[in-house]
Amino acid sequence: MAGAVRRVEVEAAGRTIEITSPEKVFFPDGNHTKLDLVRYYQSVEAPLMDAMGGRPVLMQRFPNGAGGSSFFQKRVPDSHPEWLQTTVVSTPNGTTSNALVAADLAHVLWAVNLGCLGFHVWPTRASDPDHADELRIDLDPSPGVEFDMLRDAARETDLLLRSVGLVGWPKTTGNRGIHVYVRLEPRWGSIEVRAAAVAVARELERRRPDLITSAWWKEERGARVFVDFNQNAPHKTVFGAWSVRARAAGQVSTPFAWEELPTIAPDELTLVTVPARVAADGDPWEASRPQSLEPLLEMSRRDLASGLTDAPWPPVYPKMPGEPPRVSPSRARKPPADPPPG
Repeated sequence: MAGAVRRVEVEAAGRTIEITSPEKVFFPDGNHTKLDLVRYYQSVEAPLMDAMGGRPVLMQRFPNGAGGSSFFQKRVPDSHPEWLQTTVVSTPNGTTSNALVAADLAHVLWAVNLGCLGFHVWPTRASDPDHADELRIDLDPSPGVEFDMLRDAARETDLLLRSVGLVGWPKTTGNRGIHVYVRLEPRWGSIEVRAAAVAVARELERRRPDLITSAWWKEERGARVFVDFNQNAPHKTVFGAWSVRARAAGQVSTPFAWEELPTIAPDELTLVTVPARVAADGDPWEASRPQSLEPLLEMSRRDLASGLTDAPWPPVYPKMPGEPPRVSPSRARKPPADPPPG
């Protein structure tokens, strides 16, 4: 394209970041470009870094923007700036890689220049990989679930947490779901945090079995909100707060206040509209503080004492102690095959 700008330089965290092909359209609704995405992250720098600063991130790269092909990249490329901070992360099978640390806005913009649309964030900090300091309650819409049902499930989650003396902090996912975060004192590992998430899922299902399910197997969920406890399993990442989804309008995973729950409209929260929200109202999570996991671990202990087993783990994990068989109920009930003739 004649006259196209090949590269620009932007300042972030005291560094100069070169943005190549700044006019490349990343979000077709509104023709928002790579440089528009850079400007968005600059506009929400303070809450963005409060949410994911110092954490390892998994990059999801869309070289041709939203709607194009994508790939996940956990390993930082060999050719990267000397100042870039990385940390060693592991997969469930023990494979390690050097992941990007969201140390400051310069690191974020370096990744955006590679076509990173959205950051999937670890619940641990690079400086303390053994302790998860966030519990992420993932309210996941099954087929047939409307967003008003997500609102009701989030409201039940808030009531449950408050009933045990905890405060959760909600955000849209940038798509169809809602996440509720519980900031934690860095005293527990991911195994314990997942156990707490299982207890939350089961208690929410007891309270509203018509609306909420903890069923791992899709065939058992029906048109209910699934509380995906396994998003808290070791080495799992969750789409980060303030990150922009690879959707045509550039929807943002946006933190909001509980008072906004009745009116929050996820599709309207985009890289265009969110900066004005932040400028007017600040960070809805600004008052969040670390809390104890013990009230939820006590719920977990009560469940196990009553005879419940652990909930199923994803198939990529090794078999865990106390885990039920990894077979769907329909397959478990399948009658044995007839013996061969003769």
